[in-house]
Amino acid sequence: MPEKQAFTLADIFAAREQTGKLYHEFLRVPSMSVGLYQLEVGASDPQPPHTEDELYYIVQGRGQLQVAQEHIAVEPGSLVFVPANMEHRFHSITEALSVLVFFAPAEYSQRR
Repeated sequence: MPEKQAFTLADIFAAREQTGKLYHEFLRVPSMSVGLYQLEVGASDPQPPHTEDELYYIVQGRGQLQVAQEHIAVEPGSLVFVPANMEHRFHSITEALSVLVFFAPAEYSQRR
């Protein structure tokens, strides 16, 4: 069981800021993991395909998410599902993106 089961966006944003990394995982159990991913305007998204299913929830910002050959406009409130092992990448970021990322099962747990 995780030590904490309730979170605020303010705390998650502050914790991610302290790490200085683009992605900050704040919850991990075997069946899922969740983190905050942030990309600045014009940034390149370095992520490779993951071995787990993902659900992206756009908290703030605007841009595009390429999933396979499809380009999807994202903005606050957008939800996009990306199946495991599928190429995907944020691009054309016009307002800094803050994205909650839900992995099921937990990120990298299916890597062989």
